[in-house]
Amino acid sequence: MIKTKREIEIMREGGKRLAEILQKVSSEARVKINVSVLNTFAEKLIRAGGDKPAFLNYKPEGAGRPYPATLCVSINDEIVHGIPNEETKILREGDIVGLDLGLEHRGLFLDMAVTIPIGKVSKEDQKLINMTKEALEVGIKAAKGGNKIGDIGYAIERFVKKCGYNMPYELGGHGIGYKVAEKPYVPNRGKKNTGEKLKAGMVLALEPMLNKGDADIILMDDDYTYKTANGSRSAHFEHTILITDSEAEVLTKNIP
Repeated sequence: MIKTKREIEIMREGGKRLAEILQKVSSEARVKINVSVLNTFAEKLIRAGGDKPAFLNYKPEGAGRPYPATLCVSINDEIVHGIPNEETKILREGDIVGLDLGLEHRGLFLDMAVTIPIGKVSKEDQKLINMTKEALEVGIKAAKGGNKIGDIGYAIERFVKKCGYNMPYELGGHGIGYKVAEKPYVPNRGKKNTGEKLKAGMVLALEPMLNKGDADIILMDDDYTYKTANGSRSAHFEHTILITDSEAEVLTKNIP
């Protein structure tokens, strides 16, 4: 799980590329666009840079089939892993949309996600987006070298409860680098000073997901899309971070 100096440099470069691509894809997400267009655009940008889509044809453990797209597009009550190219999905005014993208750069993987408003959204939905982004920042601050995995989940959960939201606890972050998802698992809940110790050179993908309603979720028939069970809206943010001897370094830079 500890990456070498050379591997870290490759991941820094890949993280910058991924952040730039996701920013461009986000800027194309607007009212009346078919989300399959965003998927095609994301793949085009990744391949134009000489990299490979991380999610396309990736088969997680236990999945019945490989993931069929480059980009995950999750709209409103879809929490994560929405498939953009198997049915017609048109973005509408007031939607909130999670865009999750990964790439393989020189043999190493990076992962990033944002949730964005489409047109004018309600104050409640904008607050959900803002608080989810802040929950990720809280988790990153807790990911200091010498701390433990449980410290990350504890910080995120404590923040989210104060905000009055719920989280789907079945879903969480993970190690990343040699594979799209590798050990350790990084839950969005935890107890202080528990779990694996965070060591310099570890690379993690942190990804809190906040629901406006309760924490219950359902998996759709496509085997990938998770939705809130009661139809409430959900938001998702993710960064790939490098553990150092002090503050974590964000390898996928922030989108303004």
